[in-house]
Amino acid sequence: MTDTLSGKTALVTGASRGIGRATALALARAGAQVLVHYGKNAAEANAVVKEIGDAGGRAQALAADLAAADGAHKLAADVRRIVGDHLDILVANAGVAKQLPVEDYTVEDFDNLFAVNVRAPFFLVQQLIPVLGKGSSVILLSSLAAHANVGTLSAYAATKGAIDTLVKHFAAALGERGVRVNAVAPGVVETDMSRFAGTEAGRDIVFGLQALKRVAQPDDIADAIAFLASDAARWVTGDTLRVDGGSKL
Repeated sequence: MTDTLSGKTALVTGASRGIGRATALALARAGAQVLVHYGKNAAEANAVVKEIGDAGGRAQALAADLAAADGAHKLAADVRRIVGDHLDILVANAGVAKQLPVEDYTVEDFDNLFAVNVRAPFFLVQQLIPVLGKGSSVILLSSLAAHANVGTLSAYAATKGAIDTLVKHFAAALGERGVRVNAVAPGVVETDMSRFAGTEAGRDIVFGLQALKRVAQPDDIADAIAFLASDAARWVTGDTLRVDGGSKL
């Protein structure tokens, strides 16, 4: 445990696995109390809470369906009941992806991607503005796909392009409150969302994209998020930090 985030409270969405899980653990190691959001898998979320508790930290699991129209509003209401008048860190990590040729996407596919990846973080920030104040840090999840062609991810890529735009508008809108807003843009990370990266063929593809010749792990992204959440990044706002091993240079 370190103390760079001691006394702070953080919400991490989609924190039961992958980058969200690694981020919850990284923030807890830095001393933050962590609200571990999950959509469906309570067992995985509770395992994260237990791991944090066993290491001497504090955490609590919260459920919300961020694909639902009122999901972000309900989660924000639960968070505000817990944190009172101040939330220090918001990491809007929850997201979904779908790989399809352009001609195969349905309206339902498109709407679900935008509901979870764009609408939910937008309204979560909106609903939490009353408890975001001086020193608070908001971190959204962008992607390499927002600024480079990485295959059949057109609709997903569009959602992450929207995130890059929202970061700038949120940072401008919340700057007077002393709130910083940034994003991280991972490349290919070995998670459930990118299982191909764990195969030999997948690794060959990844190595062809990147300057650094290894497959990223969730901790690689989580540590960058923890930096943006900390006072070490106190003069960084409105930016998207590429954390992708030098992909598509």
